[in-house]
Amino acid sequence: MRVVRVDDITDVFHGELGEEIYELIGQPSTIGATSRLSVAYVVIPPGKSSPAHRHEIAEEIYYVVKGRGTMQVNDKRFTVQAGHAILIAPSEIHQIRNYEVEGSLEFLAISGPPWTQADHHPAELPFLDELAEEQL
Repeated sequence: MRVVRVDDITDVFHGELGEEIYELIGQPSTIGATSRLSVAYVVIPPGKSSPAHRHEIAEEIYYVVKGRGTMQVNDKRFTVQAGHAILIAPSEIHQIRNYEVEGSLEFLAISGPPWTQADHHPAELPFLDELAEEQL
């Protein structure tokens, strides 16, 4: 068993576009040695985003716990906010951005099988502002 709080995480990943990832439970033995899923808490400060990327093997669920943002999955763009859950299938290119001027966008990223660097593939998406936005 493992019980962990976001405040317990000292090895925070700081992405090149501003995202902060707190891996709570995952594959390495130091964070749970899971074999079927991983859980990370992700914080995207105002004006920042994750990079566009895809996973060949893993599927992900993003569960938004705080804030509002814009999510793009392949050619679909939509607003996300606290209480929304988004399923991302393997090979779907995705990116999430916080357009707010105040307040972070915060969500849980649940991955099955557990997230690994080897299954994280940079990708390209049309610029988010050029697509029509859909509502969930």
